[in-house]
Amino acid sequence: IQALWTQARERLDVTTVLINNAAYAILRMELARTLADQTDAGQTGAGPGERAARMLDLSAPTPDFTQLSTGLGVPARRVTTAEELDRALREAYAEPGPHLIEAIVPPVIPPPSAGAW
Repeated sequence: IQALWTQARERLDVTTVLINNAAYAILRMELARTLADQTDAGQTGAGPGERAARMLDLSAPTPDFTQLSTGLGVPARRVTTAEELDRALREAYAEPGPHLIEAIVPPVIPPPSAGAW
């Protein structure tokens, strides 16, 4: 977040693409790798508890990165398709100064059978 302010202040020609999966997906994968939901016999249990699962979710409240970026002086837009991303990148590259593109992607949730991914 601080980097956006610096980009605005220094008028840097930087385009930041923020991949937003609404979760700490990398932490979900690491939790799955620990096999924390398996019993001593190696059978899959109930999975991580509700509190642990909630800590890996980015909702309630959901950060609005485009508003945060705009508030720091960097124009921003949200995209949800590859075509929108292509168009947003082309427009950002054609205009001087910093830009943020928030690319919304589905969250990665490892299947129970993933084990130690």
